[in-house]
Amino acid sequence: MKIVSWNVNGLKAITRKGALEKIIKDYDVILLQEIRSQDVPLDLLISGLNISAFPSKKKGYSGVMSISKPKPLSVIKGLGIDEFDSEGRVLTLEFQKFYIINAYFPRAGDGLVRLDFKIKFNKAIENYALRLRENKSVIICGDFNAVRSKKDSSFWDETEPGLTPQEREWLNNFIKKGFVDSAEKTSKMEYTWRSYQFKWKAMRIDYCLVSEELAPKIVDFQVLKIEGSDHLPIMVELSD
Repeated sequence: MKIVSWNVNGLKAITRKGALEKIIKDYDVILLQEIRSQDVPLDLLISGLNISAFPSKKKGYSGVMSISKPKPLSVIKGLGIDEFDSEGRVLTLEFQKFYIINAYFPRAGDGLVRLDFKIKFNKAIENYALRLRENKSVIICGDFNAVRSKKDSSFWDETEPGLTPQEREWLNNFIKKGFVDSAEKTSKMEYTWRSYQFKWKAMRIDYCLVSEELAPKIVDFQVLKIEGSDHLPIMVELSD
């Protein structure tokens, strides 16, 4: 199975640019973050693909969408916690052998005004993922809005969103609880986000983490060179 995760920074914009078409035909599951829309484009609705969307209640903000060729056994929207679910941040597809969680983590915000909110979200999604893992394997992909270490950023300031010790500590501790960073497994550590305004600012903040028992099934990991957003899509391929 080939899984793509992409913060599209606006579904309508990425659709107009034709960038989404480039990945739909080649991959089995596509996880989109920051769709910023309550509407599913008509061409997707009539495509015959399995479309699940979980938009934010606030228009033009956040939201996630999952597109899959195989039909999921079930779809779970949100974490069951309104303060996070109102922002449309988590969407889970259940398949026979594993769950695939599509996650758009909050940004800590300028001046770190949402850092406490983000850490609270981190703990909630951690509990959620670990509960799911009691049933079957878990794959969690998305924009985590955080780096793991200095090698994941072109600049360093621990007061910057995504670079704080609290965010890095949580992410690394979560991985230690039974997950594998697909990029690390394949040694393809590339930046996935670059600032539109400051081109020298780039970070690796998009991840596909898989339950450690799935690690031997990782065939490939790539950062896809498809333009259209300030993020690049990431792809992980797992053998059957």
